[in-house]
Amino acid sequence: MQYLLDTNICVFFFRNKFNIADILRAKGLKNCCISEITMAELRYGAANSTNPQKHHLLLDTFLQHIAAIPITESIRTYAEEKARLNKAGTPIHDEFDLLIGASALYYGLTLVTDNMKEFKYFSGIKIENWVKR
Repeated sequence: MQYLLDTNICVFFFRNKFNIADILRAKGLKNCCISEITMAELRYGAANSTNPQKHHLLLDTFLQHIAAIPITESIRTYAEEKARLNKAGTPIHDEFDLLIGASALYYGLTLVTDNMKEFKYFSGIKIENWVKR
């Protein structure tokens, strides 16, 4: 695996925006994964939608084709990076973003996100934004 997709990229994929589906096909879904945190955020989005059954089924299909990496191994990276960011005066207050970023760092993956602002202060993180506005 090479790419860790942030939640916003998955949402754009489901909404058929910004040609994310085409980019995923070109990169190869086998080269992409999501965090368990992204899975939780997507499940919440489905449960909170106007048609939960439809959206959970859509998500089930997606999850059959993409790997979800566990966060357990990256917890120490999360704690160390959160402490470093706080001491540097650039804290990130979204715990989910911290966990997703820590997972990208721990597993050596390129984080694909449209949320460049949140992740730019992570030490050594590789980031790509596939969204072209």
